[in-house]
Amino acid sequence: MNKKILHYDVGEQVDLFLLIKNSTKGIASNGKPFMTLILQDKSGDIEAKLWDVNEGDEKTYAAQKIVKILGDVQNYRGRTQLKIRQIRQTGPSDSVKLDDFLETAPLSQEDMVSKMTQYIFDMKNPNIQRITRHLIKKHQKSFLEYPAATKNHHEFVSGLAYHVVSMLDLAKAVASLYPSLDKDLLYAGVILHDMGKVLELSGPISTVYTTAGNLLGHITIMINEIGKAAEELGIAGEEVLILQHLVLSHHGKAEWGSPKPPMIKEAEILHYIDNLDAKMNMLDRALERVKPGEFSERVFPLDNRSFYKPVFHK
Repeated sequence: MNKKILHYDVGEQVDLFLLIKNSTKGIASNGKPFMTLILQDKSGDIEAKLWDVNEGDEKTYAAQKIVKILGDVQNYRGRTQLKIRQIRQTGPSDSVKLDDFLETAPLSQEDMVSKMTQYIFDMKNPNIQRITRHLIKKHQKSFLEYPAATKNHHEFVSGLAYHVVSMLDLAKAVASLYPSLDKDLLYAGVILHDMGKVLELSGPISTVYTTAGNLLGHITIMINEIGKAAEELGIAGEEVLILQHLVLSHHGKAEWGSPKPPMIKEAEILHYIDNLDAKMNMLDRALERVKPGEFSERVFPLDNRSFYKPVFHK
């Protein structure tokens, strides 16, 4: 049976193996403990509640465990939820493996590497090119495996690299319309802007923030990485400062996590490109599970709006 969790409609019964993406414990209004499970397969994830749990259940149904679930898809306060009827741990006889449940980028790692390599090759400024190449080489394995976030956008295996290659194509298109933009800066800014996430986040599965991620964040981490790379390569030009500014300002405003607003043309454009690609990914994922003529669930990062899928959309 190939039907995935996001392809079930409200009211349908589910009998599936699912991966626990994360689990958190809470206390119900009657004082009894319960667990909120986020369950996933390759199509995406769904929330479920497990009631009247004991300490053993916390270990049994922890993140990264695969479980067999019988339940019903229901609508709870405008969101799709899975009501669990039966849940059990999987054993060796179930012959399921972690990779079967992980959502991955639509491009292979090899394709993404060759795309990024081509963009670096196209750079004319040797200092910008060397720093960017050095940092990609240093973090390549994690950079190709990690998600771009723990939630909201590109939160799947290789999501970070996919976000970057999508943005590179966007940067190339924008630069062709506005020739006064410095393509080297724009491409380097795209490649480096979120690279700090390989140290901010724990990894590609059941992703959480690391200690450095919580205390510093990916922007600060990356400023240090650019500084270290420049030192190791013996580069002391203004390019180092500009690359650091691109990373520092890419969230656009202080309230969105940017220590500085964009003060360079390419920094302003980088912020828009980043925002556009992230929002497009959120919209595609929200509307993927919606039938034409219906509204999506509310998308919290997009001002908690619901989006309509026109009937003539296929």
